[in-house]
Amino acid sequence: MVSKIFINLAVKDLKKSIAFFTKLGFSFNPKFTDESATCMIIAENIFAMLLTEERFKDFTKKEICNAHKNTEVLIAIAVESREKVDELVKNAVDAGGSIYMNQQDHGWMYVHSFADLDGHQWEILYMDESAIPKR
Repeated sequence: MVSKIFINLAVKDLKKSIAFFTKLGFSFNPKFTDESATCMIIAENIFAMLLTEERFKDFTKKEICNAHKNTEVLIAIAVESREKVDELVKNAVDAGGSIYMNQQDHGWMYVHSFADLDGHQWEILYMDESAIPKR
């Protein structure tokens, strides 16, 4: 069975991306960090590999998507509270990111989204599974 998830994202400026995500409270694994890549720790077994575009090209035969113009992936992460959702999005905007979608309150799920410096879309959500409507 799967034991870890690694999301690989192309970035234009690795140092700026590290600074951006550090301001959001993320840390990085130095074992997987050099001048062309870093391993951002999202959770115990969930990671985002931030790779310079040149390094990213080593792993694909396709063109790299311009995430400011096209959607390549939606990255959704769940946090422990609605307040944490708002805090992360505010920190992202303060660090140079932008609001991607306005808040959505579904009662049992609260979502807010931002785009990082490279245009990757991050959905931050809080779910109260006990409040999911019965079907």
